[in-house]
Amino acid sequence: MFEGESPENYEQKCLCMLVLDTSSSMAGESINQLNRGLSNFHKEVIEDFVASQRLEVGIVTFDSNVICIQEPKLVNNFEMPTLYTNGSTKLVDGVRMAIDIVENRKKHYKESGQNYYRPIIVLITDGEPDSDQDITGLSKEVSSKIASKSFMFYSIGVDGYNHQKLNQICSTPPPQPLAGHKFYEFFKWLSNSIGIITKSTEGETLMLPPVSDWTQIQM
Repeated sequence: MFEGESPENYEQKCLCMLVLDTSSSMAGESINQLNRGLSNFHKEVIEDFVASQRLEVGIVTFDSNVICIQEPKLVNNFEMPTLYTNGSTKLVDGVRMAIDIVENRKKHYKESGQNYYRPIIVLITDGEPDSDQDITGLSKEVSSKIASKSFMFYSIGVDGYNHQKLNQICSTPPPQPLAGHKFYEFFKWLSNSIGIITKSTEGETLMLPPVSDWTQIQM
């Protein structure tokens, strides 16, 4: 997938794949605030010199179709796209595309002599997968990859999401419900966390920022 690409630098890379729900149910305030959060995330990482040299971001969207709208790149090398909504929810296919991109990118890092941190996949959705989507198969794949330290996986549930289905895909760590439309606060937390990760050394115990600014406590 990335054959022939030359590294822009040989800093240790941190890959973050965003898997984003753009189905019709995300229309209105949800997609507007998601776009706002993405734009701020891009801006904050650019302003962090170390993170901007190490963080590569890729974006997969899923609705009735699954598209990689942004191949993994350093944030200085792309403009954050604006998302639009349409159709149903091919969530499983979206996550699987992101996993394939992560594995291919890791192969590229190795072949081009770049060290890398464990990649991060972030899934954001407000619904549940279409009925023909293989949740059980994806759950096994994600669990196996997490156990082998292939990547870290975080799922964020927007208002109206199916917690049981999302928890079935990945329960460790469990899905985090977004409070209202606090995408801005979530992506600020993500950029701060990545700033910490990209300045860390191997084996170091990391203390990431608390999530209380954007999560909703479930009773």
